[in-house]
Amino acid sequence: MTERVVEVRGLTKVFNGFKAVDGISFEVMKGEILGILGPNGAGKTTTMHMLLGLTTPTAGDIRILGMDLRRNREEILSRVNFSSSYVSLPYSLTVRENLTVFSRLYGVRGRRKKIAELLDVFGIEEIKNEPTRRLSSGQITRVSLAKALLNDPEVLFLDEPTASLDPDMADRTRKLLKRFNRERALSILYTSHNMQEMEEMCDRIIFLDRGRIVASGGPAEIMAEFSGATLEEVFLKIARKDGGAG
Repeated sequence: MTERVVEVRGLTKVFNGFKAVDGISFEVMKGEILGILGPNGAGKTTTMHMLLGLTTPTAGDIRILGMDLRRNREEILSRVNFSSSYVSLPYSLTVRENLTVFSRLYGVRGRRKKIAELLDVFGIEEIKNEPTRRLSSGQITRVSLAKALLNDPEVLFLDEPTASLDPDMADRTRKLLKRFNRERALSILYTSHNMQEMEEMCDRIIFLDRGRIVASGGPAEIMAEFSGATLEEVFLKIARKDGGAG
């Protein structure tokens, strides 16, 4: 039986009377890449933040790696990681210093070797001594992705991981993530506004709109259900049906 590494049941978040996430339930299986799609304001980021323990749910349960997130947050966070194109790293530190600090926080063994490997993998060896404040958005994204793989996570949360990358590096990054997914049975929760990327990367997708799941399944299943030739067509149909992005 396939292992469930993330289990979400009845997850709800209310901000000042506004229901940002409305009782959603889903799961991520070991070795699966699950995508979350939806227009701006659909609840994607709020959901991600609750799964990382950054935002407290109003209601519902989250289990990661078989443990309740509220009771085992520290243990869970030591075995997962996160990257986003929109999260800043300490600007005064160099690239190598940033990775060293995070490797210490995660208790990474052989951290010098691990950091050297990731600098090479993401093509950032030549900027390792540069302060983060001098980097381009694409370079910062690559450093964030390197950080996310420092502790060999069992579950990886990725929020728009290729948004700031040029096409060649974005393609290289997708192939790298697919390789880790395949070789390590790495489970990934993935959000992106790039529909072609989602179709390429994800085993399953859930569509969120106004905090609710309005469609779920494999990319081909969803396209068939909504009579769309591409995920982008499905996305536009759902947005029109439910009154836009919100």
